[in-house]
Amino acid sequence: MVERELVILLAEDDEGHAYLVQQNLLDAGLANMVVHVKDGQEALDYIRCEGAYQARMPNGPLLLLLDINMPRVDGIEVLRQLKANPKTDEFPVIMLTTTDDPREVKRCYELGCSSYVTKPVEYDRFVEAVRRLGLFLAIVKVPREDDRA
Repeated sequence: MVERELVILLAEDDEGHAYLVQQNLLDAGLANMVVHVKDGQEALDYIRCEGAYQARMPNGPLLLLLDINMPRVDGIEVLRQLKANPKTDEFPVIMLTTTDDPREVKRCYELGCSSYVTKPVEYDRFVEAVRRLGLFLAIVKVPREDDRA
């Protein structure tokens, strides 16, 4: 089996935010493939290889950048489901959201998120936050997805 570079699954319902995240990760020098899904259900389907992603074969490391406020299934529920399942409980999840309520931050860490990054409202600060995230993702080690089966 050919080893694959880290794939970043971006669960973000706001097209503008998704574009800015992807563009600024590239600008930070991160050349990894980014798969964009528009809601929590799509993220779960991708991870579980279900629905529209049933033909996807897990192969290599996968990391989830997860917004909280999304339609169908919100980010908190996605995180809860992933961490409650032994097949996905070690899956790295970085919350990337505009929600900076300390109670939400605490709740996400209690549910098992790997990190919590607040998307600033101001454009320049948003760009800088994503650039720094890109630098972090360039060095982080993530277990292979197919090692968790």
